[in-house]
Amino acid sequence: MSVWLPPPLRPGDRVRLVAASSALAERQRLEAGIAVLEDWGLKVELPFTPERRWGYLAGRDHERLADLLPDAEASTGELTASVEPAALLACVRGGWGAARLLEQPLPLPEGWLLGFSDVTSLLLAQQARGLRGAVHGPMVTTLAAEPPWSQDRLHRLLFGEAPGALQGTPWQGGQAEGPLLVANLTVATHLLGTEHLPDLRGAVLILEDVGETPYRIERMLTHWRLCGALQQLAGIGFGSFQGCEEPDKETVSAGERFSLEQVLRERTADLGIPVLAGLPVGHEPGNGALPLGVPCRLDGECGELSLLL
Repeated sequence: MSVWLPPPLRPGDRVRLVAASSALAERQRLEAGIAVLEDWGLKVELPFTPERRWGYLAGRDHERLADLLPDAEASTGELTASVEPAALLACVRGGWGAARLLEQPLPLPEGWLLGFSDVTSLLLAQQARGLRGAVHGPMVTTLAAEPPWSQDRLHRLLFGEAPGALQGTPWQGGQAEGPLLVANLTVATHLLGTEHLPDLRGAVLILEDVGETPYRIERMLTHWRLCGALQQLAGIGFGSFQGCEEPDKETVSAGERFSLEQVLRERTADLGIPVLAGLPVGHEPGNGALPLGVPCRLDGECGELSLLL
């Protein structure tokens, strides 16, 4: 696994918490997640006060950057390398704000970086720079609410054991192998055309989202099609799309709307690649951890997504 991933964590390793996005809302959930990490034998560092806030963000840009890169000079983004980096950078929550940190030269370190949702921008940027360690998985504030299988999966991945396959529902048959990319659809869409999106050619892409109506999902996927991004993929999978159905679907007839499933199927049906749906990845509890950049197989016949480690 060392070829594709950073060195495995060991009991006693340091975990640095990162508030790169929105301000924290519930300290209890943060403390519960910290307790899980400590139960794994890790030493958790909280470099910010949980009440830190700048508007809806978890602090000003230079403060949130310092969580991520404690040795970065705020004005230049350059590292002084005076402090040994933590073995794991664990993001505490999503929302919005992480992409703002990419506006300046950002020397992202190679190493374990954990999060999802808004943290997609940092995960993809790390992968785009050829660095190992980006993991799409539970935030610190969602970790304690994850079911045991999901917590165990993350633990196995971080501590050097290959996790098993994730099961989905086949929509288009065939098999695809390629580097794995996992992203929040909305966040990744806003990285199209930037240097922070990894090479999509031959990749297997897993997408998830929350709170977007079907027409917004359709609009974003059409954007991906218009710029030729979806056509470059070897395979595509869909995780959970929590709260992404029309809110008034009970009062609108089926002939006057498209369901989420109709949109996802129609926008991918002609790509000629395997498609899976219903993977346990995203904002609902049961957010199976997936490392970016590792070779994987998406099987459109049996509905499995497996890592080739």
